Amino acid sequence: MRKLMMIFIASLFLIACDSNRVYDQYKAIPNSSWDAENVVEFEVPITDTISRNNIYINLRNNKDYEFNNLFLITQIEFPNGTNVVDTLEYEMTTKDGHWLGKGSSDIKENVLFYKENVKFYLEGTYKILVEQAMRKSSDVEGNDPLEGVSDVGIRVEKVKN
Repeated sequence: MRKLMMIFIASLFLIACDSNRVYDQYKAIPNSSWDAENVVEFEVPITDTISRNNIYINLRNNKDYEFNNLFLITQIEFPNGTNVVDTLEYEMTTKDGHWLGKGSSDIKENVLFYKENVKFYLEGTYKILVEQAMRKSSDVEGNDPLEGVSDVGIRVEKVKN
């Protein structure tokens, strides 16, 4: 009985620690090989039109990722059909080549800031699309496929007051 009580208390603690989470989902990239045509899509249901939110792109990469940065093209499609498109660049390593992501194995998890203090004015389902846009300096066509990315995720969380 005591063990059950401890598990229950620990579960409540874990739930309370993530009380600001609105949405958090990953999608696997097959064979850690992200094709340029493989646009990763997330459907984010929004019911709170009052709170402000931060949006993060979460990315897991492995040792096969060969770049020190990452270019992404993102799109948010509002429930009314309006679209916002952004081209983003993130650093993936320090200047001396050490991974910025967290993790003790070959897999590194990166939390990349996407949008800050966003207020969703419309209730409904927002689509967030993420595609890789990596290019080598001499390559106009792009790096297709992009090796070493195993998962892409979106996290929306309420801004803490």
